[in-house]
Amino acid sequence: MLTRSKLVTNLTLGLFAVILSCTNAAANPSWMPTTGTTSQPVGHYEFCQQYPTECQPNAPAATPELTAEVWEQMVEVNSSVNAAILPRTDEEMFGVPELWSYPTTEGDCEDYALLKQYMLQRAGVPRSALLITVLRQRNGAGHAVLTVRTDQGDFVLDNLDERILAWNETDYLYLKRQSERDAGKWVAIADDRDILVGSIR
Repeated sequence: MLTRSKLVTNLTLGLFAVILSCTNAAANPSWMPTTGTTSQPVGHYEFCQQYPTECQPNAPAATPELTAEVWEQMVEVNSSVNAAILPRTDEEMFGVPELWSYPTTEGDCEDYALLKQYMLQRAGVPRSALLITVLRQRNGAGHAVLTVRTDQGDFVLDNLDERILAWNETDYLYLKRQSERDAGKWVAIADDRDILVGSIR
């Protein structure tokens, strides 16, 4: 008889096999196209003032191979953080429009992303592959997720979705993300997909 954890593991590995086979079938793995340095979000700048060691140049590292073990770590971290943190805005928590921080019991989108980044780095994924990413939802609202860069493309860990999807399988308009080379710098994303966001296509 399968225990719940064994069942989750089996389902996770089965899903990984399907995703990997679909990704390998494509002519090219899907990575977000970037165009160069852009402005750092104010909230991240202030976060870097508080945690300067988290905003340093990254050590050179190869793009991680998307193995079953790495996929399972991504699923586990995404699921556990989403379940553990109660969604609340910075206005509700701190009385300010924006404050990036590591959450303990509650937080907003960038707080989820920061904690997932922290946990996956501690699990051995290179920091250069764990990139906080800013985007717009279909309703025009700003949002942040964690992008995990792998040899099979860029995958999104999102507090609004339990699924881990390739970036171009989501209906977000991606704007910018952390640089692979330097965690304190940001690069623009050239998302030219035909995505309708608010009243702007």
